[in-house]
Amino acid sequence: MGALLPACALVFNAFVWGVSWWPLRQLQGHGLHPLWATALVYVIVFSGLLLVYFKSWRGFVAHPQLWLLALAAGLTNVGFNWAVTVGDVVRVVLLFYLMPAWSVLVAWVMLGEKPSAASLLRLALAMAGVLIVLKTPDSPWPVPQSGADWLALMGGFCFAVTNAFLRKFSHAPSGSRMLAMFGGAGVLATVVALVGMSQQVVPAPALQAAGIPVLLGLSLALMISNAALQYGAARLAVSTTALVMLTEILFASLSAAAFGAAEFTPRILLGGSLIVAAAVLAAMAPAK
Repeated sequence: MGALLPACALVFNAFVWGVSWWPLRQLQGHGLHPLWATALVYVIVFSGLLLVYFKSWRGFVAHPQLWLLALAAGLTNVGFNWAVTVGDVVRVVLLFYLMPAWSVLVAWVMLGEKPSAASLLRLALAMAGVLIVLKTPDSPWPVPQSGADWLALMGGFCFAVTNAFLRKFSHAPSGSRMLAMFGGAGVLATVVALVGMSQQVVPAPALQAAGIPVLLGLSLALMISNAALQYGAARLAVSTTALVMLTEILFASLSAAAFGAAEFTPRILLGGSLIVAAAVLAAMAPAK
């Protein structure tokens, strides 16, 4: 019974992220490109966190390496939020969840953790799943077919780098790391949006009044889900946390199916099964 509440908190966090594509698309329909939506949402979240962890900015200043964490977290959110708004939701989420496989390579380079035979097997399993997902009847090669594919892959890789930085900079105060992640997401989304505007790729923000409640609701949901993640992850084993968080794929798939935002084909189901299996095996692997 003691683990029920932390597990429910993690499921709530996974639910918020799994269905976040819907409010992002709603905001796009109300005149706010996903990059501008990401920027505004994270500025709001960052401001709220700064009120709660006001003294944490000192830790950020004392640990300038947290700028690297901010950059990685920013690229993660730019990649995922943009991809899930313009691409097939399930396809994007599956490609993003290649993260456990990327972690094998990232940990080897950044943390000096030599991969084991089991981790290489998981990497091969996940890569096989990705190749199946990427191979379409219209393409002779299993390569990314759209900008959404590239964004999802980039976001998943940067997510693995973010996790590695969190471990590498574990000596920094947790509040400072949180500010770095949310602040980095807001700042980087703003920079990329401005560059996109200059290249006429991203339209100027023109949020309609009807979109303001959606923006504030998404910001509040992300703040609560972050608190839920902190609560649940601090009280459950790392392997349990990783397994529960995989329910994000379930929530994304069910919501996308309900709103017709994804295409379920035997190829997607097969490739997705291999990716999820690799993620489950990674979550169940004994911790070092």
